[in-house]
Amino acid sequence: MIIVDRLLRQREADGKPVRVGMVGAGFMARGIANQIVNSVPGMRLVAIANRTLNNAVQAYTEAGVEEVAFVGSQKALEKCIDTNRPAVTQDPMLLCAADGIDCLIDATGAVEHGAQVTMQAIAYGKHVVTMNAELDATVGPILKRHADKAGVILTGCDGDQPGVQMNLYRFVKSIGLTPLLCGNVKGLQDPYRNPTTQKGFAEKWGQNPYMVTSFADGTKISFEQAVVANATGMTVVQRGMTGIEHPGHVDELTKSYDVDMLRELGGIVDYVVGSKPGPGVFVLATHDDPKQRHYLNLYKLGEGPLYSFYTPYHLCHFEVPLSVARLVLCGDAVMQPIDGPRVDVVTTAKTDLKAGTVIDALGGYHSYGQAETYDASRAERLLPMGLAEGCKLLRDVRKDQVLTYADVEVPEGRLVDQLRAEQDEAFPGDAQGVRAAA
Repeated sequence: MIIVDRLLRQREADGKPVRVGMVGAGFMARGIANQIVNSVPGMRLVAIANRTLNNAVQAYTEAGVEEVAFVGSQKALEKCIDTNRPAVTQDPMLLCAADGIDCLIDATGAVEHGAQVTMQAIAYGKHVVTMNAELDATVGPILKRHADKAGVILTGCDGDQPGVQMNLYRFVKSIGLTPLLCGNVKGLQDPYRNPTTQKGFAEKWGQNPYMVTSFADGTKISFEQAVVANATGMTVVQRGMTGIEHPGHVDELTKSYDVDMLRELGGIVDYVVGSKPGPGVFVLATHDDPKQRHYLNLYKLGEGPLYSFYTPYHLCHFEVPLSVARLVLCGDAVMQPIDGPRVDVVTTAKTDLKAGTVIDALGGYHSYGQAETYDASRAERLLPMGLAEGCKLLRDVRKDQVLTYADVEVPEGRLVDQLRAEQDEAFPGDAQGVRAAA
């Protein structure tokens, strides 16, 4: 990964910067804009698309770019790219279609909108770096199949916890160990948090209270760990993962898991609450060679059989441009599903809900997500969390009840539902739907 800094400097020296278009202009997207504009030589943020145009302008303004062009056509956008004039638009499809853009960044966090943009970008032969774990966990494997057919790369990103885990996983494998657990460190886990309880925190940091809630109630980490599972072939040991509370260091977790169970399952994804260093990630791995285990003990990693590797931070928007550079300059995807889906995220009632309720957005008042094996999700016809928003309840459901397709009326005409149906057909999985034992 370190090679990309030199490659970017060379592109800057050659006057051939990597040209990036970004869809989305929220809190994280504004950080990405500032990072590319001010800290990444050899890369240019040529355009931002956002449904609220003023937010796109704000993203550039906060990065110190005072003059931008408002464009409403592909021709106008391509002229701006040719003349090195930053552009903003309400129409993300212009970025998908325009010549002169090397890669798109999906910073929307919206499942249906992200699906439409991603499929359009693929249709026009554009590479995509996505921060949209919600979309990736819901239909990532079928999106990758479409991207592969089109000869483009769709990848997750550095900086976000899934990408940091994947980089660590790749490192651990590269030095000869076998990763058996990919873990995420959380400071808080309360499935009943909502935008009202999280309002103060969101206002303090200038974030969306629904997004903040999705972190607090476990929905976001479920999506993130599902993405990691689908990229590594790992699974979950039980619905919702184990999520143990451990106030000590992650190195101590080598004694908290049964290595034989981990081997039998082919590895698991999980999270812990309150561990140090937070909010980092960790990988627990084994080594089959006793000679190498002797060296690992010498290097203070202990006697095994599990060894702990960790990254103490994830720097989100700071690292996303590195993902673009890896993709465009090296053809290296940060993370992708390796095949069919292994883990899904299923919709769970946050409170007692009445028939007729229309389920609100992720991180809202109605539901939270739990990681579950894809086989069990399919066999039980569980409602994927990425499809839950906008679904109308056909019957009353109890608090903590996992919803099924039979419980809801799904909105008509959504692309993401079509992609999910295509994915389910392409990857039928285990017809018995046997879930890993709790």
